Amino acid sequence: MLPFPFAHATHPQWQGAAALVLAQLRAQLAGGSHASAPGLGLLYITDDYVDVARDILDYLGAELPGVTDWSGTVGIGIASNNVEYFDEPALAVMLLEIPSDQFRVFSGVSPLNLGFEAQTALVHVDPSTPDVTELLGDMARRTESGYLFGGLSSSRRRSVQFALSGDGTLPGQARSKGVFSGGMSGVAFGPQIDVISRVTQGCKPVSKVRVVTEARDNVVIALDGDPALDVLLADLKVSLDQPEAALSAVRATLVALAAPRTGASNAAVRLTGNLGNETQVRQIIGLDPGRRAIAVGDAVHPGLQLAFCRRNAETARADLMRICAEIREELEPSEVEYASVDGPSAEPVGERKRIVGAVYVSCVGRGGAHFGWPHAEMQIVRQALGDVPLVGFFASGEVAYEHLYAFTGVLTVFTASAD
Repeated sequence: MLPFPFAHATHPQWQGAAALVLAQLRAQLAGGSHASAPGLGLLYITDDYVDVARDILDYLGAELPGVTDWSGTVGIGIASNNVEYFDEPALAVMLLEIPSDQFRVFSGVSPLNLGFEAQTALVHVDPSTPDVTELLGDMARRTESGYLFGGLSSSRRRSVQFALSGDGTLPGQARSKGVFSGGMSGVAFGPQIDVISRVTQGCKPVSKVRVVTEARDNVVIALDGDPALDVLLADLKVSLDQPEAALSAVRATLVALAAPRTGASNAAVRLTGNLGNETQVRQIIGLDPGRRAIAVGDAVHPGLQLAFCRRNAETARADLMRICAEIREELEPSEVEYASVDGPSAEPVGERKRIVGAVYVSCVGRGGAHFGWPHAEMQIVRQALGDVPLVGFFASGEVAYEHLYAFTGVLTVFTASAD
């Protein structure tokens, strides 16, 4: 399997950007170093183009007739290899050449066929959709691995999704033409499509891990039996007697929530100081001096682990490099020791793999602005993984497993044999 063709461009007029993208794609399709017969396209646009989303999809579909299926969405920012587009009109495309029986584009008008054996799924969700967590859980249960990756659209206008399926739509829904708002859409991938995915949190714990011992709805009343507000103020070393300093410190603080510990991998904070993959970071949205409680941006129940944390650029860079290193390591075959006349030695076992494409979904609050220089996040990924095909978007919520995250990055790579 050859690397997937990909392209990106910015232009005040969508026709100009689309023409630049097509020129790049056609050069790669004809060059021999990239896949030449892709059937699935991923399309991400910035919200400057949201009103012409259908025009863009129609144009690309007409110019690339062999690409029968499309998926994607809109973001306040979008990403590609080594570049981030914020506050400017831009689009990015990647064309995947995978067997037609190993993927299905799905949406509200073209639901996932129950006969399709889904292993994983890329999902795009309208942030206004009710019961998003339940929707993600239901979708995860329809995959063999239970693993989803993707995110919630982000837009200063309306949210749109691209979901055009060559497998057909429900009767009476042909007018959708692959562009719509609301609900969830995406691509389900079959068992032959090998992906590696990692989550990077990028927040630094500023307290020890505690257990929620009393809570109601989204209000944390007690931590380890002590009033939650008192614990928070003590950890931040502030007092309500100095309200301005206290509120400033609280506004800069987040909470990391995780399910009760069943093993080291499920700890809210790893021994290295990184937040675990099962941890979800939420904002503190209010203080309740009467009950000595704190309100957070999610439902909380007794038994959850909780740690206070803060976003930190240095931690974010280190954690992003960590997940890229983990992906690189997984591409290499493992080694086992064996006995020889010259003493113990080692030989590789397994197949060496290479990356043929990647999707990166990051929080709108990350990107170069958080990491310290323009395009920094994508440059870190390129430095770690090399010049691989990559597209993605900056989301208002990131999806990995069946969880909805915040302030994270979700990096997923498609792999093939390197032999």
